[in-house]
Amino acid sequence: MKMLIAGALALMAAGAAQAGEVMRMAVTTSFNNSGLAEVLLPEIAQDLDLEVQLLVVGTGQAIKLGQAGDVDAILVHSRKAEEAFVEGGYGTHRIEVMYNDFVFIGPQDDPAGIAGVEAAKDALPAIKEAAAPFVSRGDDSGTHKKELALWQQAGLAPGDFGDWYKEVGAGMGAALNTAAGMGAYVMSDRASWLNFGNKDGLALLFAGDPVLFNQYAYLPVNPEMHPHVKHDLALKLEDWLTSDRAKELINAYKIAGEQLFVFNAEQAE
Repeated sequence: MKMLIAGALALMAAGAAQAGEVMRMAVTTSFNNSGLAEVLLPEIAQDLDLEVQLLVVGTGQAIKLGQAGDVDAILVHSRKAEEAFVEGGYGTHRIEVMYNDFVFIGPQDDPAGIAGVEAAKDALPAIKEAAAPFVSRGDDSGTHKKELALWQQAGLAPGDFGDWYKEVGAGMGAALNTAAGMGAYVMSDRASWLNFGNKDGLALLFAGDPVLFNQYAYLPVNPEMHPHVKHDLALKLEDWLTSDRAKELINAYKIAGEQLFVFNAEQAE
């Protein structure tokens, strides 16, 4: 676990070097790849005198870091896993902060024809039928969990697929880069796609199905399970993340005129 932390820790609190207090939060690679952290963290440092150090990993690993007490809070996007985290006593509660959606990216010539389907449950079988290259995160992230759920809903099992299905075991940026290099399909969160710089040959081919809704939630680690965690700072950050100030910054964050996240937090009672 210590080696993992050393490899994953990203001190992304730009402008926060002089902050009076420090806490650690595990976040997803999709959140990190969106660029939103670079907007929020300096404002948090300024408003709260708080440096937030990010450990950038997939949702599954973020949850493990929270379970081990290696972070003070997590920000992830897989509701079933989040609820299990709280029910297991590892988190004090779950509060929703913002959302976007998942999208299907693929080669511009779209050999599987997914641009013409009506639902996500039809897009995946079309890719399988065409045996078109498909890149899977394969890393137990929130995106990977969602992808597997969609295959299951379509009555298909990735374990039965051929060489066209590539598991990369990496973050969203790496998965998108692999898809670009292979001319493959990939499922991405919208924010990572919009902030992705290597779009040559790729296009957003399918989106808009309500099943692709992508909620991000904040979960403080339970101090009764791990007394050393900085629960007071986690709650302080939660108050800020659910504030009108955060709402303004999150909703205003755009790339090429497109909004990456929609704030939907409610203040905890």
